[in-house]
Amino acid sequence: MLRIHDTRARQVESIKPARALRMYTCGPTVHRRAHVGNLRSYLLSDLIRRVLERQRVRVVVCQNITDVGHLAESGEDKVHLGARAEGRSTAELARDYEAAFKADSAALNLRPAEHTPRASETIGEMVELIAKLIEREHAYTTPDGAVFFAARSFPGYGEISGNRLDTLKPAHGLVTADPRKRFHADWALWRPAEGELTWDTPWGRGFPGWHVECSAMALTFLGERIDLHTGGADLRFPHHENERAESDAAAGHEVVEHWVHGEHLIFDGRKMAKSTGNLVRLSDVADAGLDPLAVRLALLEHRYRHQMNLTWDGLRAADQTLRRWRSRVAAWSESPSAPMATSYVERVEAAFDDDLDTPAALRVLLDLEGDESVAPGAKFESFLHLDQIFGLDLSIEIGKSPAALPPGAAELLQQRSRAQEAQDWPAADRLRAELTALGVRITDAPEGQTWI
Repeated sequence: MLRIHDTRARQVESIKPARALRMYTCGPTVHRRAHVGNLRSYLLSDLIRRVLERQRVRVVVCQNITDVGHLAESGEDKVHLGARAEGRSTAELARDYEAAFKADSAALNLRPAEHTPRASETIGEMVELIAKLIEREHAYTTPDGAVFFAARSFPGYGEISGNRLDTLKPAHGLVTADPRKRFHADWALWRPAEGELTWDTPWGRGFPGWHVECSAMALTFLGERIDLHTGGADLRFPHHENERAESDAAAGHEVVEHWVHGEHLIFDGRKMAKSTGNLVRLSDVADAGLDPLAVRLALLEHRYRHQMNLTWDGLRAADQTLRRWRSRVAAWSESPSAPMATSYVERVEAAFDDDLDTPAALRVLLDLEGDESVAPGAKFESFLHLDQIFGLDLSIEIGKSPAALPPGAAELLQQRSRAQEAQDWPAADRLRAELTALGVRITDAPEGQTWI
């Protein structure tokens, strides 16, 4: 049985779905291409799903697409900002980055959600939810057509993040002073506006608040009983705190049973940001000649709720391990069939059940790889069975045979071997990229580089 850390309960709890498990995952704001830190949050929900499905639990996932209403610190819609910066329409920008996100998700072997609603296409559901909150006196309108949630109408506010209303002051996070508010910690459910991406409502023309979007989409596609809600640690406050208040106030009971959050990822010791030049996207990893699934493996080397420092050296090492495992699985596939190494399989599955202890699971896999007492056929069966959870495409090399090197590749291989001996990793990466462009895939192993 999966046990996982519940942010609201502040302890590890068992997941006991009484029916098909329903999980909501806060999806991307499609104003730019996701970076590897963003993608870490989606690996969390993918691992939860894979573990539960191995336990024969049916999982239904809703992961939204935010294409309106998520404001930047300047107060302007992020999609509007991105569209203006790139000289494109908001619709064109949003659809392109939505497609890019789905391509990145597929490259990381993240299983697609059953429901992927766009915020811009569920405005009617949001308006209905806001109307219900007004009717139940959890929200109020203003003369200019804004609607605010009355924070003090929800006594349980702060149970996720620990930010209680009596301690929140203006300028605390996204809590801002606004003369239209009855209380400074109230937040907008609907904002009056004209122009692109606005809609007519009983209160006037405008667009929805970011938090109410997820409340409406979660309630619409998963219902009023949701087993798990996941997201990055940065969403605990105010997004998930406000979302919980809206959903529970509308439903009249606790909607989400478990809140699960993944911690931040930094790169080379710094927060990833465009201004610092260390914003790493999955396409950057591929351009460096590394398999995108090396990112998945590198992320698995750290527990989801611990901050992680990802580096290029770490990605290169993960890429080498991934290629070595694929090569060995292909070799083991030629051996006589044998039953799985049950003790190793059970240890890996137990590590995943224990609050997704992926580092422990990987250590067991390494132990199995090096255990000479286990028959190659048993290793083959065990690695493929466990790859249903790890999601690393370990069988990808099976059945492939070496092909003749294209012109110029042999010289590049020699240059790369010399670069590795000199520990000139930038040159080795550059040469790997050149070889990849020629159609030659490199695998680095302790005995040296091999190619296919």
